[in-house]
Amino acid sequence: MTVQGLSRIFGKDVVATHALHGGDLSEVVRMDLSDGTAVAVKRGPRVATEAAMLRAMAATSAPVPRVLHLQGDLLCLEWLEETTASASGWRALGSGLAKLHAARGSGYGWPEDYAFGKVVIDNAPAADWPRFWAERRLLPFLSALPPAMARRLESVARALPERLPASPPPALLHGDLWTGNALFSAHGAYLIDPACYYGHAEVDLAMLDLFGAPAPDFHAGYGPETPGRAARRPIYQLFPALVHYRLFGAAYQGLVSRLIGAAGV
Repeated sequence: MTVQGLSRIFGKDVVATHALHGGDLSEVVRMDLSDGTAVAVKRGPRVATEAAMLRAMAATSAPVPRVLHLQGDLLCLEWLEETTASASGWRALGSGLAKLHAARGSGYGWPEDYAFGKVVIDNAPAADWPRFWAERRLLPFLSALPPAMARRLESVARALPERLPASPPPALLHGDLWTGNALFSAHGAYLIDPACYYGHAEVDLAMLDLFGAPAPDFHAGYGPETPGRAARRPIYQLFPALVHYRLFGAAYQGLVSRLIGAAGV
């Protein structure tokens, strides 16, 4: 769609556009309108799925950018001005994530598969949670790993019925919750760039701990830690580590190996 086409959609002239970093899934542009407002415009093959995820998240009252327009491979979102994270912002992120996780699905997974770049994410349902985590999140990566590491990962997968709860409440997950997908603003904190599915709420918490750690105020907003979460954390962190290994190569092999070890293999 052209700038003129977007002008017609919003009924205002587009006075400037600014290309932004959009990751592997889509290109992102900030579009400034003649009335002083701005819109985030994303283009990519999976923006319709992202829009459905954002709408599902918004229905829980979790803080997400509003979907303004969707047409083909074009998604227009509310523009959110970013600020430095504060104590109140971290608390708002925690309470917003708690609202998201309070939403329940009928099972584990999502109606559509998704992808991180070339890595397809299988969201088909499974009979129980350990089976879902093994078959949808760990075992698909075996062929990409060196043989010895693949055997260790298989051992983790086989042990999951004893290591993970069989049927935790199927919470609505963000699915890719690192600090770069938390946007802090003067009005609080927002969850952006989701990869939603229903699963154990600890999955989001584990990823948030993987490449850094949230401020203590986050936990004040989210609520108390579930007993045993520390032991399950590396099992859940294995999935994003494996995705990074597939996308970016051997630099992440050490991380995968350390997490397999922390998972007890």
